[in-house]
Amino acid sequence: MTLLEMHRDRPQTADPVVADIGAGSGPSWLDSWLDRNRAELAGWRRTLHSAPELARSEHRSTALVARCLMAAGLEPCTLPGGTGLVCDVGYGDRCVALRADLDALPLVEATGLPFASSITGVMHACGHDAHTAIVLGAGLALASAPSLPGRVRLIFQPAEEVQPGGALDAVAGGAMAGVERIFALHCDPRLEVGKLGTRIGPITSACDMLEIRLTSPGGHTARPHLTADLIQAIGLLITQLPLLLTRQVDPRSGTVLVWGAVEAGDAANAIPQHGVLRGTLRTADHATWGELEDRIRALVAALLAPTGVGYVLDHVRGVPPVVNEEVSSGLLRDAAVAAVGPDAAATTEQSSGGEDFAWYLEHAPGAMGRLGVWPGTGPMRDIHQPTFDLDERALPLGVRILTRAALAALTSATESG
Repeated sequence: MTLLEMHRDRPQTADPVVADIGAGSGPSWLDSWLDRNRAELAGWRRTLHSAPELARSEHRSTALVARCLMAAGLEPCTLPGGTGLVCDVGYGDRCVALRADLDALPLVEATGLPFASSITGVMHACGHDAHTAIVLGAGLALASAPSLPGRVRLIFQPAEEVQPGGALDAVAGGAMAGVERIFALHCDPRLEVGKLGTRIGPITSACDMLEIRLTSPGGHTARPHLTADLIQAIGLLITQLPLLLTRQVDPRSGTVLVWGAVEAGDAANAIPQHGVLRGTLRTADHATWGELEDRIRALVAALLAPTGVGYVLDHVRGVPPVVNEEVSSGLLRDAAVAAVGPDAAATTEQSSGGEDFAWYLEHAPGAMGRLGVWPGTGPMRDIHQPTFDLDERALPLGVRILTRAALAALTSATESG
């Protein structure tokens, strides 16, 4: 059974009715749309959750979103890679964008939910099912408005969970052409539902991947002076490369190198011929990110030169830091306050995690907000864990926030133009 058939054939009585935090806060057409479609909103999320797809394999998810948009008379366009799509709502020269991500993670789900993943080893453990349902809901709600002050572009991108990210696919496919401002929400299990976390400036970090493959003639541990000691060389890199890097960059940049894997040797009395060292390199500063590869290469060369060990360094640049622009961040915060009240606004910490939403910000100002999905009681089930789940009351609130932010951005852009 396809994802489309799963959604179409689900009995309507099985769809949840999700409380609408902010109901009655207007505009009236948005209230009306949510009142009619609250169950459908959660149904989309549950259908996506039950049939997750990995990066650049999101064919069923793309088809479901496209079908819902076309049913509303809209004209979605699939991205050139075959997964992900863009769709404009409204008319006019001015355009703002809302972004969602479609892909899941290679995890075995352990939530026990009735709509848990039916795909072995694949799970929506980061909330992308919710992100997609929210942006789809915002787009369809906007399509129900009597009129709009411009266009709102819906971007449903593939492959957020892999480096350097499917946002580049979307940008290459023209998703940012003419866009003046862009918004996104990300589920935050540390914030209570009904709250939105915002901040001006960096909200995530750049994340690169390092792999250093080392080679040596090998030899007996009794005669290390007759060969190149590969294990000693690995030890130097593990301990000294992160330390020396701290003296090469501004400590305020939040730059950190952490090793995650090391492989070398089998025998206690034999110096191995091959070894591999892998790690992640993160920074919160965009300018520092641009300098890191050259600095790392120079330090590795200096550390290994006296050892005689050969090496190949693969420095895979990942994503830049997401740096929220001040006006855009304020529009998201104001949208949450207008929907719920002053208590909705929350500050949020900068994360060391990477997010490919940063690539869109290379082309237009924008902001990402952290949407509270914790019920307020019980454990905070973190993202990227097999037990992650969310309070579905966050879904209609996410629709309200993105819809209001988009309208405010179009209105302010029109007035400033």
